[in-house]
Amino acid sequence: MSGLSRPPEYFERLYAANPDPWDFETSAYEQEKYAATMAALGGRRFGNALEIGCSIGVLTALLAACCDRLLAVDVVDKAIAKAQARCAGFAHVTFENRRLPRDWPDGAFDLIVLSEVLYFLSAEDIDLCAARAVGSLAAGGYALLVNYTEAIDEPCGGDAAAERFIGASRLAPVRHARREKYRIDLLRKADGLGDV
Repeated sequence: MSGLSRPPEYFERLYAANPDPWDFETSAYEQEKYAATMAALGGRRFGNALEIGCSIGVLTALLAACCDRLLAVDVVDKAIAKAQARCAGFAHVTFENRRLPRDWPDGAFDLIVLSEVLYFLSAEDIDLCAARAVGSLAAGGYALLVNYTEAIDEPCGGDAAAERFIGASRLAPVRHARREKYRIDLLRKADGLGDV
């Protein structure tokens, strides 16, 4: 694991070249991964959720169905605009341009989703992200990590990013699923009563 976190300009260039740079709308891989991501939540309902790196809002629209309130953030205005249009029918979903982990939103969340974002961060920023997530998770709240596990040219690999976050957060693993090209980790914050 080495390198600096990808700056906003890196993502702005990707969206300038292609409004859906990872084929979220059309890829069979992405559709299968989204189904597995939602299944990992086990049908739970969440009062207040945070999605980090919402991109064009494909996963956001799915998460909206299981949340009373959802704050979705990204660093690219062009992507946020598409996400807002996609989720226009969900009055309980809001969008903000934030560069996380440093520009972390206030509030307590029952769910924090980090899907395909951790490996864009440096080791230091993954540690900071874990600390901020733990600090803003409500007692009994969940963090959901989704990471691509094939070789990539990013600050770290998906497995390394997930393991670093899990170790830094010390959240309790609830579920781990590994597929051919990605992994899903569901973690939970202790509820203060000694159980997780």
